[in-house]
Amino acid sequence: MESMTRKELKRQGRKALKRHYLLIVAACLVAALLSVEFQSSLSAVQAQNPAAAAEEASWQRWNINLGDVLDRLLPDIAEDNPVFGHTQGVLASLVNMLSSGSIFVTLAAAVGSVLGSANAGILLLILGGALLLFLFWFFLQNVYPVLLRRAILEGRTYERVPLQRFLYLMRVKKWARVAWAMFVKFVFLSLWSITVVGGVIKRYSYYLVPYILAENPSLTARQAITLSRRMMQGHKWECFLFEVSFVGWFALGALSLGLVNLFYTNPYRAAAFAEYYAALRAQAKESGLPGAEALNDDYLYCRADDATLRQRYADVAAILEHPEVEVDVPTGFRAFLAKWFGLVIFPSKQEKAYEQDQARRRAVQDLAAGFHGEAYPSRLFPIPEQSKRKLPDALNFVRHYSIWSILTLFFSLSFVGWLWEVSLCLVTEGIFANRGSLHGPWIPIYGSGAVLILLLLNRLRKRPVIHFLASIVLCGALEYTSSLVMEILSGGTRWWDYSGYFLNLNGRICAEGLLVFGVAGAIVVYVLAPLVDNLVQRIDGKAGRTVCLAVSVVFVADVVYSQFVPNTGKGITGEAPPAISMPADSSGPEETLLTRLEL
Repeated sequence: MESMTRKELKRQGRKALKRHYLLIVAACLVAALLSVEFQSSLSAVQAQNPAAAAEEASWQRWNINLGDVLDRLLPDIAEDNPVFGHTQGVLASLVNMLSSGSIFVTLAAAVGSVLGSANAGILLLILGGALLLFLFWFFLQNVYPVLLRRAILEGRTYERVPLQRFLYLMRVKKWARVAWAMFVKFVFLSLWSITVVGGVIKRYSYYLVPYILAENPSLTARQAITLSRRMMQGHKWECFLFEVSFVGWFALGALSLGLVNLFYTNPYRAAAFAEYYAALRAQAKESGLPGAEALNDDYLYCRADDATLRQRYADVAAILEHPEVEVDVPTGFRAFLAKWFGLVIFPSKQEKAYEQDQARRRAVQDLAAGFHGEAYPSRLFPIPEQSKRKLPDALNFVRHYSIWSILTLFFSLSFVGWLWEVSLCLVTEGIFANRGSLHGPWIPIYGSGAVLILLLLNRLRKRPVIHFLASIVLCGALEYTSSLVMEILSGGTRWWDYSGYFLNLNGRICAEGLLVFGVAGAIVVYVLAPLVDNLVQRIDGKAGRTVCLAVSVVFVADVVYSQFVPNTGKGITGEAPPAISMPADSSGPEETLLTRLEL
């Protein structure tokens, strides 16, 4: 960092943060919610929640070492090192398994909870749930640090960073490759962490791996790790001091129950370290460091000239100079539904043509940002995007949904929500609990929340930040109302209770859950709903409608039946279930899964 002092790097970081404040804050907030990075900023949630604190204490028995001491002193500095990690964060049961390497402890406990049992079905369910959680970690949590750094690096050079840039690894077909490279880094770092001191040193040796992969995702794990070691040679202590320089901000964040960290310190630190990487990259390129030639995304750090942009975006320039005539908007009541709710009962050719035209215009608008130099020119990325990629994009979110697509989305997400909660209960408690108030394999609040966000917030889709905030308000109202109505209808049964959580309202909703809803709403609208709609359009219309109607009939019957015979029991309602006894073995009396974890 000879050419730039820490003060200068921080000044540049603040400049980038000011330019893209909402984007960087939101991206870092997602990282905290996923327990990828900055999760200690959410510690106030568990600090005020006795149940979560107790669970935290039981899990930390697996993670007590010197890193815990340093982690208390420098909370967000060493959180990406397994030996330093802790299990705080949103969705405590999920975080406890996926952060700090404790997922492997959980997997072992899950398998051990059914050893000696003749119930092979339960064993398969537990292993299936564990696999689901591992895949979530491997393909999302494991990769998100790379996506976060890519967005910040683009933001330091360009005025705009479109949301679809978070999917750039898909566009160049490198998502799985990056996931594997980050997994190898995790394994190496975990093995080195056994020695504690070696873990500290290697943490800084591998520090730049996410940045390197963000710039060149075609590198192998070995190439990225080797290049990071070479670039950090002689800079480890310097990097440590740079991290320590933020301690004052984190102390201020602690006084504000983590709010300052969430809304300023974390994004500020992330932006400053993007400048740090850029400085180290420049040094490596200038000195001819072996392997530095792989850092070849020059337009990530400087803008392309007009001639180059016009050459690569010739088709976009032609469209902008001679715009096409816009397809007429449908009229009448059908047009009202399409305009305000994005819903079409029976799609017509005119509506389909209008939707396709809007998708083309949206795609051209996004490409125009790169052509004008306002956003990163994706066509100049060293790795070419899919050559057969069509316009409009398969993930185009400005579209109208048929009633069949809406029903498919509702039942799909209701089932996924049920499967997710059942899997968590299987892996953490070692039991099968039919989660939800109904008897069938669905939890309607997942599907209904997704559908309401998709329909009621249709007019806000083109404004992601406003859409995110509106999702929080809408889902908060839905969850509060659902909790109240279900409690009344079930004679006072409390299906969930957030009492003790930070900023909760009567235990029915809390700030932590609302933030998750905002993120989930964005995923539904901008990713899941378009994918489901694409799938529905490929299925034979008559067969698809028949299946939707049949499932709807079964669902309605379940709703009616559950009003008289609600689905209650251990692991289902808000009351904490007692420890679950497991089959006894030949060596002694029965023991519970929780007992085994506490040994």
